Amino acid sequence: MTPEIKSSYVDGAFVDTNDDSNLLDNRNPSNPGEVIERFVRADQALTERAIDAAHRAQPAWAQSNPQQRADVLDCIGSEILVRRQELATLLAREEGKVVREALGEVDRAARSFKFYAQEALRASGEKYESVRTGVGIDVTRHAVGVVGIIAPWNFPIAIPAWKIAPALCFGNSVVFKPAELVPSSAWALAEIISRSGLPAGVFNLLIGPGRSVGDTLVRHPQVNAISFTGSEGTGRQVASIAVQRMAKVQLEMGGKNPLIVLDDADLDVALDVAIQGSFFSTGQRCTASSRLIVTEGIYPRFIERLVERTRALKVGNALDATTDIGPVVDEKQLETDQAFIQSGLDEGATLACGGERLEHPSGGLFLTPALFLDVQPHMRIYREEIFGPVLSVLKVRDYPAAFAAAEDTPFGLSAGIVTTSLRHAEHFKRHSSAGMVMVNLPTAGVDYHVPFGGNRGSSYGPREQGSHAREFFTKVKTSYQAS
Repeated sequence: MTPEIKSSYVDGAFVDTNDDSNLLDNRNPSNPGEVIERFVRADQALTERAIDAAHRAQPAWAQSNPQQRADVLDCIGSEILVRRQELATLLAREEGKVVREALGEVDRAARSFKFYAQEALRASGEKYESVRTGVGIDVTRHAVGVVGIIAPWNFPIAIPAWKIAPALCFGNSVVFKPAELVPSSAWALAEIISRSGLPAGVFNLLIGPGRSVGDTLVRHPQVNAISFTGSEGTGRQVASIAVQRMAKVQLEMGGKNPLIVLDDADLDVALDVAIQGSFFSTGQRCTASSRLIVTEGIYPRFIERLVERTRALKVGNALDATTDIGPVVDEKQLETDQAFIQSGLDEGATLACGGERLEHPSGGLFLTPALFLDVQPHMRIYREEIFGPVLSVLKVRDYPAAFAAAEDTPFGLSAGIVTTSLRHAEHFKRHSSAGMVMVNLPTAGVDYHVPFGGNRGSSYGPREQGSHAREFFTKVKTSYQAS
């Protein structure tokens, strides 16, 4: 069957696909020979056209009735829920996340739209008394303008949803660039949005490379704000360019998240938390716990069971209901994972299990989860973000040593601890420099109605999600009036 050719969505219409001279093949990492769909790549000219459409449409959308915005967002969320199985299957095929995890991601995307449908109706103004007699003060929030959204490949529908929904909620127009590895989920979302009642030009989808689409978005004077999720290196470039022209910028970047397991931890809870946080979604989460810090009292029992549990994980096709871990997203990422595994061996760490590419008739990009012991803090596998199913374990003496090790990182996204000690749990929650802290829970796994984000090299700018998204997607005006 010949794959369907699809295109970007600009100014209320999907772009004519007659020009197929520059096509992007969307391949299934469980079966790389399968082309799911093909996409006509957007270029700089189409990007500028989309920005112009967004610029023209934004003022009227900002002045729209809040009920209209609420209805549009709720309509989008409702259709995503109705089509959840279809969208989850598509997501699993193009990104490699197993179907049960893909279903959770689709549900989260839908709930984000529904949350912001209600947020559109919440009163947001403030009224103050002036220190001067006979003067009143109103503090109001207004749309920023045109928002450029650059999303990563690892959550191809959830991350776009939690950026697009608040942008539209607060009266902004959107130009959205998904990662080229996952265009199908983005296109499906755009197709749903196209039938939601949103005026033409308020939402635009551009499927194309960063060097033309992304760079134009970041540099264009009519793009008032950039929300970016991706690597730290690219994020710093985005910030540098955006800040030079005084555009608002919001960055979510890398993580090298620690999980502490203390001697008093419930062993079964610790194992579940470590396995889920480290290896699920093939370890391809910025919130994954890729650094495991274990105190010496529990270390022998915990490691013995952890090796057993890791070896028992089934790696295979993302559409197989019995699969625990799907494929790595593409060949380039697989090569990166393998290079890190080799660096761990070269630096003297012990590979307790995993780290092997599985041969499969489909040619799928399958890698068994790798567990490293005898790790030292200076090793690359311990310090650098890998973004794959590779876990490093550091043995330490006690909680103070564990806490110091957890803090020894340039990142600060998520951090976790497994303990039955209220004292240690409360200390960790209070003093951890991470933006999100988990107690007896995996470091990966957050709710849609509360702030998401980190500190240091992990995040920059206002938080994403929940009511806190208002800080990025609006600007504040203070008005004085004499009575």
